[in-house]
Amino acid sequence: MNILKFGGTSVGSAAGIRALISILREQDQQPYPVVVLSAMSGVTNLLQTMAEKANLGEDYSVELKTIEEKHFEVIRTLLPAAAQNPVYTRLKIYLNELEDILGSVSLLKELSAQTRDLILSYGERCSVLMISHIAKLEFPDAIGVDGSDLIKTDSHFGQAKVDMPLTEILIRDYYQANEGKLLIVTGFISSNPEGRTTTLGRGGSDYTAAIWGSALGASRIEIWTDVNGMLTADPRMVEKAFSLPELSYTEAMELSYFGAKVIYPPTMIPAFLKRIPIVIKNSFEPSFEGTYIRHDVQSSNLPIKGISSIDEISVLNLSGSGMVGKAGFSGRLFSLLSREQINVILITQSSSEHSITFAVNPADALKALAIISKEFELELQAKKLEYPQVENGLSVLAIVGENMKRTPGMSGKLFHALGRNGVNVRAIAQGSSEYNISVILSKTDLSKAVNAVHDAFFADRKKTLHVFCLGTGNIGQTLFRQLLVQGPLLAVNNDLEVKVMGISNSRMMYLSPQGIDLAQWPQELEQFAEPADLKEFVARMKAMNLPNCVFVDNTASANPVNYYQQILESSISLVTCNKIGNSAEYEQYAAFKDAARKHGVDFMYETNVGAGLPIIRTLKDLMMSGDNIFSIEAILSGTISYIFNNYKDQVLFHEVVKEAQDKGYTEPDPRDDLNGKDFMRKMLILARDAGYPLEADDVQIESMLPPACLAAASVPEFYEELEKNAAYFEGLKEEAAAAGKVLRYIGKLENGKVVIGLQMVDDSHPFYMLSGSDNIISFTTDRYKDRPLVIKGPGAGAEVTAAGVFADIINTGKQ
Repeated sequence: MNILKFGGTSVGSAAGIRALISILREQDQQPYPVVVLSAMSGVTNLLQTMAEKANLGEDYSVELKTIEEKHFEVIRTLLPAAAQNPVYTRLKIYLNELEDILGSVSLLKELSAQTRDLILSYGERCSVLMISHIAKLEFPDAIGVDGSDLIKTDSHFGQAKVDMPLTEILIRDYYQANEGKLLIVTGFISSNPEGRTTTLGRGGSDYTAAIWGSALGASRIEIWTDVNGMLTADPRMVEKAFSLPELSYTEAMELSYFGAKVIYPPTMIPAFLKRIPIVIKNSFEPSFEGTYIRHDVQSSNLPIKGISSIDEISVLNLSGSGMVGKAGFSGRLFSLLSREQINVILITQSSSEHSITFAVNPADALKALAIISKEFELELQAKKLEYPQVENGLSVLAIVGENMKRTPGMSGKLFHALGRNGVNVRAIAQGSSEYNISVILSKTDLSKAVNAVHDAFFADRKKTLHVFCLGTGNIGQTLFRQLLVQGPLLAVNNDLEVKVMGISNSRMMYLSPQGIDLAQWPQELEQFAEPADLKEFVARMKAMNLPNCVFVDNTASANPVNYYQQILESSISLVTCNKIGNSAEYEQYAAFKDAARKHGVDFMYETNVGAGLPIIRTLKDLMMSGDNIFSIEAILSGTISYIFNNYKDQVLFHEVVKEAQDKGYTEPDPRDDLNGKDFMRKMLILARDAGYPLEADDVQIESMLPPACLAAASVPEFYEELEKNAAYFEGLKEEAAAAGKVLRYIGKLENGKVVIGLQMVDDSHPFYMLSGSDNIISFTTDRYKDRPLVIKGPGAGAEVTAAGVFADIINTGKQ
């Protein structure tokens, strides 16, 4: 025999009740299960509101009418006309009784806990009355049972303590007297020895089911709700939360204590004592297996079973020298709170015994503060204790699982995930069982924290990077296309999802909490965009407070650089192909590095130097592994590389420059490439990464162009000057050819100095054999002394640059 409990959402509508009847139809018919019902969804809250309004002398007729209509609508829908009147009549009697009680409360302006329990009991009574009559259509032996007559408690109204021996005798006797009948029982309500109505508190209907299950030795207790069992996290916060096939009683109690509202801790105690399995099922998807809570769980590969949270708590901190070494102080404090019915959610104490921090429900915070101040008045006056501090707007996050006890590094993984996402932990508590680690943090960070921790512990569910992109030019557009094409493979091979949450260019911007579809981002940007405002874009990105955020700068503008510092200080990683930030003042470069290090995020700029070539990464790896850099030589301009690779035979210099421009290798004004400034920025960044605090003025640039060419008033005049100086360039080419050499424009870092200039190199030099627009760099180090380490490949173009940005984004996800 099974116990089936249906929650408020399962009985909250005609559709839900149809599903309930269908579930009963699928059960083995003999013996019938015992069915325990909650009030219709929303009814208990309405009853609570009516009680409060009556106590204040306010009108509650709207709420009363709403309750009546909710029930009458179901009756009209599910019962034939001939069967409706008896149910209407009995419901009307209940509602009249309720109205009389509320009238008394309104007249007396007094709402006792006993009266409140009586008012709240009508939700379950109405539900059972209505559904037992509906069930009779298919199960003629169905009867409604007022469970308050059978579950006996003390007189602690609001959360009564059950007299289990007496209750089990009454339930067994009643069940035997009604053998062969389908019992539909009120959840939540009970009665004291005088027969006055009491309630079982939060999760009382679940508790009722467990009590019946314990009394009758049920095979299992099924809790039917509106979710697919117990999930790894709250699905309203974590889209990737998934159902757990099974949990131990301890794991389920830990999860439910810290906010998992699917089931409540008291529910499991009777089942736990008799080892009765509890199954969490979905009324609206009955074929789903759900979650089994039982004693003999199978071993699991999951590092933790779930992440639970309490949305809002208040924290009180009591500190002072009067606590140090004082036996019984904690007992005195917590006994005081217990006497006043203040539930303590979490406790942590410093090893010096100088302070105790504990969390309570916000509604209890001021009461706790008042009674502590009164109890410890003498200590406070003598300055042996500091006046207790209260902090509001906080939450609790807890990770739970039996495997935590056997797996090292659980705490490290938790705090790394929180720290990397800028979540400050206010207090920490861990039980000696090691089944639970709980942290207190700001309520505003809770959603981000839960998602970050879920990504960290359930990596096979794919870590999500939330990306905000600046720039929709060639590089930006190419990056979006690459992300769209590569996205499915990243999910399969790397357990990584890149989700673009915001896009901005110089004209318009669009941020979406759901993410932007890269298959149609231009249309979405056009349809939903607002005028571009970089300050507002950054502010909204921060306000979204998402985990694993990456800001991507695909522009060549100085404006975004002004926001780098605050972005990094907001624990958001930064990827940029914009060289301006790292090649300005050294102080700024160092500040960006320090901010990234301090806040545990990444500052990635591989494409600052060689587009998609792994130059920055290689230099860092060499230095981190202890190699000594003697010198770095490089050609870091695809434009200049193309020009000198093709300046040979009978071709004139101005002709090859024009050819490079026609192929799109140069800026609109080729002098922007040929003056060496862009090359200088790249060498400066390399030098800084190599450990030299150089400024732009420290880089020596030897111009490859005669002064007249640089001074030309326009691009056409520039070409005229190039042609006039053809003899100068021809002379250089002939001199190099006569010596068996070729012309190369090379930057060199050696002994902390950077020089960029035109050189002639022979076939022994690694830059001799160069073609197209390739970039090339050679590292001469302690380990690569005789044969330098050479990196060569395309150093320009949207495809390779976007690929470099893509790689940097992915690398932020490895942390």
